[in-house]
Amino acid sequence: MDGKLDPGRCAEILLADDSENEAELTRIGFKKSGLRHNLHHVLNGVECLAFLRKQGEYAKVPAPDLLLLDLNMPIMNGREVLAEIMSDENLRSIPVLILSTSGQDEEILKMYKLGCRSYIVKPVDFNRFLQIVRSLVEYWFNVVVLPSKVLPGKVPAEEAKAGAGVTLAATPR
Repeated sequence: MDGKLDPGRCAEILLADDSENEAELTRIGFKKSGLRHNLHHVLNGVECLAFLRKQGEYAKVPAPDLLLLDLNMPIMNGREVLAEIMSDENLRSIPVLILSTSGQDEEILKMYKLGCRSYIVKPVDFNRFLQIVRSLVEYWFNVVVLPSKVLPGKVPAEEAKAGAGVTLAATPR
């Protein structure tokens, strides 16, 4: 299996960033990438977690394939959101990519220790930003294999985790 999305399915991307300007640049970047996608945008960490947990107005939103998370947001910042995601069994498999203006080594290390999958320093140059978005799309949607959505008839996570009665056997060569 390759990392490509199922035919006919758009990538679902959640952007958590309080800046409408940054959100618009991100929309343009993804549009120019050629990826079939839906970019959902929330303005703060509380909205981000409500989206991920399908609460309130977000009850019917699709689960994101990828979360682009800004660190400096009001109400609940990206650091708090990341910690909350990683402590939630239902959310921790979502790849979280940090998009930040901070390139400080201590901040980067802290985010990786909290569980982010990538840390990207937002460039000032728009053309460089477009290049980063293209690379992000290539890597996350054409190279890596993302977890499949839960489909009817699949083994629930609790049963799979328990591994009750499951024996793994090597495949003969």
